Amino acid sequence: MPDCGLPGANRLAHSPRVASEPQIDPPRLQRALRRATEALLAERTPEGHWVGELSSSALSTATAVTALAVVARQSAIGNWQSKIQRGLAWLAQHQNPDGGWGDTTKSLSNLSTTTLCWAAFGAVPGADEQHRETVARAEAWLKQRAGGLEPATLAPAIIARYGKDRTFSVPILTMCALAGRLGGGREAWRHVIPLPFELAACPHELFAALRLPVVSYALPALIAIGQARHFHAPSRNPIARLLRHATCTKTLRVLTEIQPSNGGFLEATPLTSFVTMSLAGSGLAEHPVTKRGAEFLLKSQRPDGSWPIDTNLATWVTTLSVNAIADCGLRIAECSEGAQSEVRNPKSEIRDWLLRQQYCAIHPYTHAAPGGWAWTDLPGGVPDADDAAGAVLALKNLGPINDATRDAAFAGIEWLLNVQNKDGGIPTFCRGWGALPFDRSSADITAHAMRAWLAWRSEAPALQTRIEEALCRANRFLAHQQRRDGSWVPLWFGNQWNEHDENPVYGTARVVLALAKLPFSPQLDRGVSWLVQAQSPNGSWGAHKERQAVVEETALAVEALAASLGAMSASEWAETVKDSVAKGVNWLLDRVESGAWTEPSPIGFYFARLWYYEKLYPLIFTVSALRRAAAIV
Repeated sequence: MPDCGLPGANRLAHSPRVASEPQIDPPRLQRALRRATEALLAERTPEGHWVGELSSSALSTATAVTALAVVARQSAIGNWQSKIQRGLAWLAQHQNPDGGWGDTTKSLSNLSTTTLCWAAFGAVPGADEQHRETVARAEAWLKQRAGGLEPATLAPAIIARYGKDRTFSVPILTMCALAGRLGGGREAWRHVIPLPFELAACPHELFAALRLPVVSYALPALIAIGQARHFHAPSRNPIARLLRHATCTKTLRVLTEIQPSNGGFLEATPLTSFVTMSLAGSGLAEHPVTKRGAEFLLKSQRPDGSWPIDTNLATWVTTLSVNAIADCGLRIAECSEGAQSEVRNPKSEIRDWLLRQQYCAIHPYTHAAPGGWAWTDLPGGVPDADDAAGAVLALKNLGPINDATRDAAFAGIEWLLNVQNKDGGIPTFCRGWGALPFDRSSADITAHAMRAWLAWRSEAPALQTRIEEALCRANRFLAHQQRRDGSWVPLWFGNQWNEHDENPVYGTARVVLALAKLPFSPQLDRGVSWLVQAQSPNGSWGAHKERQAVVEETALAVEALAASLGAMSASEWAETVKDSVAKGVNWLLDRVESGAWTEPSPIGFYFARLWYYEKLYPLIFTVSALRRAAAIV
């Protein structure tokens, strides 16, 4: 790689501890690795790929219940009382002991989710009385945390939680208004900040320049919620009022055009619910978008009455699984019991499925160019950089490389090159949307893209110059994003026990994994140093050292540190890293042997920083860590 002109950085002062004798028992490691690999392979669908299972979400359940309730009272589409009541019952059963709700059943209570759950009971006639104790406990929690239930108190508290980003605060207040929790009539809607939905009538090429008050993926909410606010409390400014009235029809047409065939915007229950309830509550209960949104919600309710945050992450967990199993040379077919004797080839099946998930046309929602992948194989997916990088890596690991695989990989590489921001980092969806958090470049996604480029660099001569330039720019971005303590913070993952809900273990591990494939840099050394120092005495990683140990984070740290050993600048420091890896591996081995390793933690962030957990994450990350450790033992 050419000289990238990286800024200098001093290596963190550290005192390498005296490394103990090798602590990993190779036969024990191999037994655990095989057990973990077989467990992961057993999670494949009959079609050969992975689907996983997202956690049920109190937030999703509350929004879905409210959307169905609002549609039901505004139209004669259908009678869904049994589904609505099952949703409310699930919420009542999963209220936290303190009276609030978190995003998942393992999450701490928070203002947003508790407010939405409280609003859901208000949206359903008779529910406040039927669930009197549940509602009373929720109101007590809100009074304590928000200062009161009065609209003039509650609304500012919700707005303050998200600052200038209106992506989630305005939908929360809209749902409260529709549920009657902000009072009645026009005055209730004065607490809902107007959204400039008329801007959706502009050419999409201008969206980034317009600096919308919501992130790029929230266009459906901008239109539907903006129209709801305009319907109930039009602007007092006559020009704004006339402009919004004049663009209602056109923006509804835009909303219709970007709605997926199954009705679920981004396959996301909250987003689809907000759109559906906003339209239904504005006299548009019979509109096609409303009907399709309600149908999506009805079909996606789980048997226990709950809804997940999204339908599934099939493409994401498939590429993660492939790369965990194959990244260190393991052939999937060799791991499948009995698969060798069958006509079916697991690797070929997964590769063919993955090739079918690549977008080969401009996406109607974000207008993303062809060549990317989404997180799911369902109609609501949108191409994004993290999934594109994962898919490109998986295609490399699923060899042999044929023409179709090579063409798809090169298209994915070019897609990632074209989405790189001016700052050298990689955003999630769209280049140039940098005003709000989930549209900015991020360290973890940038590192993932770098790994994808590096995997194919020698086989893509036509793209080699662009790849080299992109790697240099990305490397500079990572250098500037590294914190003073040596860590990096990711965009789509967090830890609820850490300050600001951050997850530096995930972010640092992902960046170290990428930098370990490049010539040594001081940024790598500092990142490795931070990971070693962040390890708990018992060998695990998580929040605040011993307070919370997390399987996923421990596995990620072990994988990254094991991968970094080949790039260590000092043998003395390398011995310390080996010792850290050994302690982490042994902690994981204990969990695999006890069966505790499969318990997922809520480390995932969904849109608007909504928590989730995915049952495959601990399996995938543990396999990847043990595989990497086995390669160095």
